[in-house]
Amino acid sequence: MKGAIHVIPPEPPLLEASGITKRFGGHTALEAVDLRIQPGRTVSIVGESGSGKSTLARVLIGLERADAGSVRFRGEPVRGRRTRQRFRRSVGMVFQDPYESIDPRLTIGEVVAEPLHAHGLYRGGGREQVRHLLDSVGMEGVDQDAYPHRFSGGQRQRVCIARALATDPELVVCDEPTSALDVSVQAQILNLLLDLQRRRGLAYLFITHDLDVVRRISDEVNVLLRGTVVERGSAEQITRDPQHAYTQRLLGAVPAASPRERRIGAPPRS
Repeated sequence: MKGAIHVIPPEPPLLEASGITKRFGGHTALEAVDLRIQPGRTVSIVGESGSGKSTLARVLIGLERADAGSVRFRGEPVRGRRTRQRFRRSVGMVFQDPYESIDPRLTIGEVVAEPLHAHGLYRGGGREQVRHLLDSVGMEGVDQDAYPHRFSGGQRQRVCIARALATDPELVVCDEPTSALDVSVQAQILNLLLDLQRRRGLAYLFITHDLDVVRRISDEVNVLLRGTVVERGSAEQITRDPQHAYTQRLLGAVPAASPRERRIGAPPRS
C-alpha cells in the first residue's frame, strides 16, 4: 500500500537461555537464569567465586545438563544429537588457566587442530589452517611443532584463543580468560579479543569477577549472586550507577588508580 511504513523487526538473539536452573545434590547453583546474546555483542556474567558463573557457562555450551530451562541458538532449541553438534561447532571456549587447558603432550599445532579433528574439518591443508589461526592471534612465525612448555602464559592463552576460533564460531565463551595472567599481559589479551571481534563479528559471553575488565569489553552486564541474576544493564549503567548492594560491593573492590587508567586498546564502546 502506498505510503505504508515497513518496520524492520529487531535481529533475533544469537543465543537465548530461559529459566536455567542447575542443582548439585541439595545445592542450587543456578536459579531461573535468563540470558540473551545478540550477534557481534559482548555479554558479561559478573560475580564472586561460587556465584555460579562458570556453571552457567558450562550449561550453556552443553558441558553440564540443566535441571530446568532451555537454550536456543538462532531460534532453534539446542536438543538432540545433530542440533547439539551444529551448536558446538558454532561456539568456541577459552578457559581461565592456559597452563591447565592445554595438554602438554601435544604440540601447539596439535592443540589448535583439536576442534578441526573433532568436527571432521582437518583435511588437506590442515597445517595451513592451523598456521592461519596462529597468525590471527599474534603468533606469526611461531613453530607449530613446538611444545607448550616453551611458551609464556600469555602466548599459551593466544594458542587457546586460536583453538577456540578453529571452527569459525559465531560465539566465543570466555571463562575468566585473563585472571591467571600478569596485568600487562591481560591488557594484550583483551586487545586481541576486541580486535578479533571487530574483524570476525564475534559475539562473546564473558565470565569474570573483574568489573574493571567488564567496563572495557562489555555491552551488557549480568550480575550473578548465589545463582540468581540480581542486576542487569549496560556496562556503563552497571559500572557508573549500580542499583543493587551486591553490585556496589563488587565495584568497591575495584582499585581506583592505575587499572582503570590502563589503555586496553579501543576507546570505550558506546
